[in-house]
Amino acid sequence: MSPRTLLRAVMAVSAVTLLAACNASAKDPAAQNASGPALVLITPSPVGVNDFLKLAVQGIEDSAKKHNGTQKVYQSTDPASIQQNLAAAVREKPAVIVAVGFNFADAIAAEAERNPGQKFLFVDSCTTKPFPNVTCAVFREHEGSYLAGAEAGLLSKSGKVGAVVVLDAPQFRRYSIPFGQGAEKAKPGTTLAPLFIGGANPFNDPARAKALAATLAGQGVDHVMGAASAAGNLGVFEAAKQGGFFAFGVDANQCPASPGQVVDNVIKRTNVVIGDGVDAILGGKTGESKSYGVREKGISLTGLEPDAATSQCVVASHPDVLAKVGELRDQIISGAIVVDDPAES
Repeated sequence: MSPRTLLRAVMAVSAVTLLAACNASAKDPAAQNASGPALVLITPSPVGVNDFLKLAVQGIEDSAKKHNGTQKVYQSTDPASIQQNLAAAVREKPAVIVAVGFNFADAIAAEAERNPGQKFLFVDSCTTKPFPNVTCAVFREHEGSYLAGAEAGLLSKSGKVGAVVVLDAPQFRRYSIPFGQGAEKAKPGTTLAPLFIGGANPFNDPARAKALAATLAGQGVDHVMGAASAAGNLGVFEAAKQGGFFAFGVDANQCPASPGQVVDNVIKRTNVVIGDGVDAILGGKTGESKSYGVREKGISLTGLEPDAATSQCVVASHPDVLAKVGELRDQIISGAIVVDDPAES
């Protein structure tokens, strides 16, 4: 082999090694002396600016620290990499593999059946068939959407609210139907107009999300729930800014993305759910499914959090609205109000 050919071969191997290494985040150097369990998190897409996935990373890091263990994060980019990352994680045989998002349902079911000794924590969805080594943690997003809708109803001047949602599917109707119900509860007579992105790439189509939000504004809607994914909501917020209407975010505080236009957010505390799930699995409880809503503090609104005043959310300047919505939250916690789950109807 000539020197030039040898050099090319070495460079090729190095490139492949680097590419593989970039798929997983580096472990915390401080954890090199850890004696606790190894934890692996797999995301359905790059973490980037996705606040929902950022909270998931925080959750796995906090769990590793709490149990004096190690943690690693695999960031997927497409369905093929989801399966590849899950298979790679299984080969490492960590104490717990955490996967976030409904995209993992089929892959986790297959790996759980092939590897009965491996413990999985499936967040934000569950496998169709139960497995003794798969623990599920799901959210009652409809409770948060109901409360956000109440804010919209109280603040709306037109009496028309809307929602831009990724898909017209039961799981995602949790953001539209309860939003309208909460608005009507707060101000009887308020109507809801939902639109769905759909198409080949519904989770990353800010242009269509923007167009749909503008369509709603043209129909007189002045408050729009944006359940169009992290990317899509940016399109909704841009339309709100240009059209002079108001929007709502999801998963984390998205108000800083468009101050003055985002009223509030339906928060999903992925970090809390991961922490609870890992604790349960390491404690010997596996194969269970737990639902997190307002009562369990897995779902909330930014406006109802202690740091609401610095959130840059529009609702922070409406203490009267927050007081009324706080009362509705307390009624959900006590059971006086039961928000129907559109995914079960």
